[in-house]
Amino acid sequence: MKKIGLLGGMSWESSVEYERLINTEVRHRLGGVHSADLLIRSYDFAEIEALQTAGQWRDAGARLAADACRLQDAGAELIVLCTNTMHLVADQIEDAIDVPFLHLADTTAAAVIAAGLETVALLGTRFTMEKDFYRGRLQAHGLRVIVPEEPDLTVVHDVIYDELVQGRILDTSRARYVEIIDRLVERGAQGVIAGCTEIELLVTRDDVTIPYFPTTRLHALAAVEAALP
Repeated sequence: MKKIGLLGGMSWESSVEYERLINTEVRHRLGGVHSADLLIRSYDFAEIEALQTAGQWRDAGARLAADACRLQDAGAELIVLCTNTMHLVADQIEDAIDVPFLHLADTTAAAVIAAGLETVALLGTRFTMEKDFYRGRLQAHGLRVIVPEEPDLTVVHDVIYDELVQGRILDTSRARYVEIIDRLVERGAQGVIAGCTEIELLVTRDDVTIPYFPTTRLHALAAVEAALP
């Protein structure tokens, strides 16, 4: 089994899901008391969020890249970045390391394509929905990507930062997300990507009427696939 290096804590509410999913899948595949061989760098998310808000993406990328190198030096044979938004700096991380980097948008695109879909809605932070680093990566796989219009876009973003990363899971917010997804379906969405790892804590497959792509689960399972012989 390869050692997996996790860059997490952005927020820890979702990165603990990565650990749970990865360990559960390893035990399922190998049986007995097996669990994943993990090296973890978990951040104080308040520091990362401050860099996001200030638009200091290069500084944030340099920090994550340096820590990815430390994980590699400690023996990690695969690096997993446990957040959608911070894939904005994925190129900096990939350029700094010699071991494989498992890009979350690629694993998500593969699942959407395998489902036979062409048009998919993307929910996430404002950065993920508005900037091209994630949508562009999905589009490079031949997918059409649509995101919420205002004021829905702000609702999706605010629920993530004001509630989900703080461990607040509210039924009222789940209902608002479902309404937003319904409006995206009216605009042509055939499926919906939970493009922020915390969204999976709020919305499940049972809450929506179209194919649902939980990026944390997809990414975690892909990491196990890459780590096992």
